[in-house]
Amino acid sequence: SYEYSDFNNVEFDSYMIPTNEISNDGFRLLDVDNRIVLPMNSQIRILVTAADVIHSWTIPALGVKVDGTPGRLNQTNFFINRPGLFYGQCSEICGANHSFMPIVIESVPVNYFIKWISNNVNSSLDDWK
Repeated sequence: SYEYSDFNNVEFDSYMIPTNEISNDGFRLLDVDNRIVLPMNSQIRILVTAADVIHSWTIPALGVKVDGTPGRLNQTNFFINRPGLFYGQCSEICGANHSFMPIVIESVPVNYFIKWISNNVNSSLDDWK
């Protein structure tokens, strides 16, 4: 689950797309139904926690790894200097569904991000590009 608390508490869940529903250009076990959209060339700060067991929110291409621990709030920050898709997943052995917790960040220019956050979070980025 994700929350953009600085923007009227926009919230959504992000789940892995099942193998039988993935498109030909998708990545098995890595693509999600709702991507995290973040502005490029902006300092990003994220807060991470967990509800059940320790998880580790990891995006290798950005050099980001932060643990989510139940009952604790952890934070990290990073800077994305280019547009694109960045894939990651939980890198903690957190249980039976550990390998089914992918993360996808879509980095977009700031003006696209402002338009996206202003619209319904479930709308596609292709709707306004």
